Amino acid sequence: MDTKIIGSKIAQARKKVNMSQAKLAQLLFISPQAVGKWERGESMPDITTFNRLAEILGVDLNYFSENNEGASRTSTNGIGDTEQTAQEDTSLSRSPERQVQINLTAVDLEKSDFAGVILHKGKFKASPLRGANFAGADLTGSSFDVIDAREASFDGANLTDCNFSVTDLTDASFRKSILVRMILNMSGQGAKFIDVNLVDVRLTKTDLRKTTFENCVFDGVDFNHCDLRGICFDGQTFIGVKFDKSALNDVSFRGATLRNVSFTLPFSLTNKSYQAVKTICFDGATMDKLTYAALKGLQVVDLSKVTII
Repeated sequence: MDTKIIGSKIAQARKKVNMSQAKLAQLLFISPQAVGKWERGESMPDITTFNRLAEILGVDLNYFSENNEGASRTSTNGIGDTEQTAQEDTSLSRSPERQVQINLTAVDLEKSDFAGVILHKGKFKASPLRGANFAGADLTGSSFDVIDAREASFDGANLTDCNFSVTDLTDASFRKSILVRMILNMSGQGAKFIDVNLVDVRLTKTDLRKTTFENCVFDGVDFNHCDLRGICFDGQTFIGVKFDKSALNDVSFRGATLRNVSFTLPFSLTNKSYQAVKTICFDGATMDKLTYAALKGLQVVDLSKVTII
């Protein structure tokens, strides 16, 4: 089958019922980008999706055949059928298909492909997700509870209001993900957060020692009793961030920007805590006057190479 011919027919049928690519994608639980690729002839739906497409667009399945110039069902039916089909098409164009809550508790989903799906308030509980692909998915409000998600990909996924509770994210990837109001309590090490804006994210009692943070912005993030020993935050931006009783031994903030950042030590000012604070590096960092004053008050942090703004 010629993908360009199929794509052209999908576009024609969609425009005939006055439906946008975004609307069609919503009804199919896929991304608008996937619809765009079909219509440009870069990819093609599977047979199950073809059946659903025919139903939504009001055409016969044969319409998608390369040699079929057939029109939609409305052009071949009788008057009564035409009116009924028109009513169905109008209904489809006016109200989106209902998004129901889906519970994926204790289901083996290892290496499953969820790329581009829309799943709001989904529940993944005790479900193996190792190697699963959520790239580009909209998972708003979903929860991941006691999950093995090692090597899973959340690249480009919308994780707004998601809750990860005791989730093993060893070697999981969050490149360019949307992380807003996310609660993260994870185990395992080696997760990768690259080109990410973390907004109002809470990380609680989380081992982050081998986690990779690159080119990130931390805005309103709380690190609560986290193990951050040895983490590299070089060149990254921190705004309204709280490091609350987190282990910060050998953490590097070289070239970072810190504004309104609070550091609360995990224990009282004993010799041990002094030694831990002394290992934090702020060389080349830029910080506001209040953050600088609070760190200076600890008396053991080397701020000689800091720029104050």
